[in-house]
Amino acid sequence: MYENFLVTDRWTGEDLHCRWKANIVAIATRHADAVDIRFDVNNKPMWVAMPCNAWVEQKRRTGKVITDYLAAQTAGHYLKAIIEEGYDAAREMYTMSTEEVLEHLDAVLAEAKQQGSIPSLPIIGDIQETSFVPTPSRQT
Repeated sequence: MYENFLVTDRWTGEDLHCRWKANIVAIATRHADAVDIRFDVNNKPMWVAMPCNAWVEQKRRTGKVITDYLAAQTAGHYLKAIIEEGYDAAREMYTMSTEEVLEHLDAVLAEAKQQGSIPSLPIIGDIQETSFVPTPSRQT
């Protein structure tokens, strides 16, 4: 669904290939109460920050948790939506609100229900290749 997809930029008409790369707990990397989801958009890093409070709110309202798979799918759904709406391509990081996370999560779950399952995330390279994924605050 949203771990590897194509979308057309609203303003330029450019076809963009978006590919999930990693989920990183931002508390460790940039001291934020968020989970950063990394995508490559035409081989350029793009981050979607999801507040940790969304996990708490999802558990409170449904009794179920947001898994790593669901977080990646939700961030991908959001990324596709902002590109179609005319996002600022110069930005490397987008931050979702708790409400946005829950809205996009509901949309992903509805779509997955129609398809019968949520696709699993791909294994990318070997462990050494993916053990360090630079975050925006670490890049020079």
